[in-house]
Amino acid sequence: MIKEFKERPGISRLNDGLPLNSLLYSEAVSLLQKLIKTPSFSGEESAAADIVQRYLAGYSIKTKRKGNNIWCYNKYFDSARPTILLNSHLDTVKPNEGYTNDPFCPEISGGRLFGLGSNDAGGCLVALLATFLHFYHYQGLGFNLCLAATAEEENSGTEGIKSILPLVGTLDLAIVGEPTLLQMAIAEKGNLVLDCISNGRPGHAAREEGENAIYKCLKDIEWFRNYEFQPRLKGLQSVKMTVTAIKAGLQHNIIPAKCEFTVDIRNDDMYTQNQILETIKKNTSCEISVRPGSPGASSVSPEHPIVKTGIAIGCKTYHSPTTSDQAWLTIPSVKIGPGDSARSHSADEFIFLEEIRKGINLYIKLLETLPLMLINNPIKYKNEIKYINN
Repeated sequence: MIKEFKERPGISRLNDGLPLNSLLYSEAVSLLQKLIKTPSFSGEESAAADIVQRYLAGYSIKTKRKGNNIWCYNKYFDSARPTILLNSHLDTVKPNEGYTNDPFCPEISGGRLFGLGSNDAGGCLVALLATFLHFYHYQGLGFNLCLAATAEEENSGTEGIKSILPLVGTLDLAIVGEPTLLQMAIAEKGNLVLDCISNGRPGHAAREEGENAIYKCLKDIEWFRNYEFQPRLKGLQSVKMTVTAIKAGLQHNIIPAKCEFTVDIRNDDMYTQNQILETIKKNTSCEISVRPGSPGASSVSPEHPIVKTGIAIGCKTYHSPTTSDQAWLTIPSVKIGPGDSARSHSADEFIFLEEIRKGINLYIKLLETLPLMLINNPIKYKNEIKYINN
């Protein structure tokens, strides 16, 4: 049976219509249940964007919209102060064949909320929304907040966060919500996808005719499997290449003239994507085309105040092997959120309710502590501290 979190009648609200902090968690869970019920595959997020927009409008928060992207700012926005972006995505992948539950049924069982997008990244999105509501009416913030619920993250589409970055104004820092077990990712891999073709000549399989494209491509596939880019830092590969799909042949008695295969490449910022491509072309014979919208690697200095703040409140830092909308940002950013990346895109996806609660608390604590980090380190962060309003 589906359990729904419903707001209790008669609960008092702040003077400007915002929920009391004690309600942030229950409202976040209720909102996530509504989003799970609403299919929002990449490029098809309109109904989910409507839900978020109506939810914010219920607190008299003015939103801006482009396509399926929604964004808004704190009530007392001050252009003289830096702006922190709070971002997570509305879209989901399509459910895989392993589901035993209805992917669009937001059932709560055993402290878990099940449903497609619950973990990636609905829990992060509603936790960031709750955080934004918590700070929305603060007049003494030393920074502005820009909340952005964006589209097409899962397919690196052109109509997602990339399409609104020119419109949101100057941003100075970003917190990107992705399931990280509330650890802080200070770097993430880029993702380069190659579609490759090995060409041969057709012939009859019973005769010594033609050139078998499958045999020809095996040499290149073996190179992708074994080649290692140097240097390796702390035992980690700077570039990881994996052949993930292959297609060839028309029928059993015809030597195939073409073999197509796909290579998924994950890289850190030790190598640019152009450098990777140059190395591949020197060592393989296949035709190569790069899929558009390949996100690059990103990282933030371990000395950045947001990283130091995260460590100060107990966050562990790590380098993420996955990519996100963080890749499109040209400002310092960290990736952090409730949920577990290992559950993303899995069958019977779920998030623990307690993870959502802890996520809200951590986001709030991170933003509350950031000004203290600056104030307590006046020499180190002299350029940032001028914005803090005591």
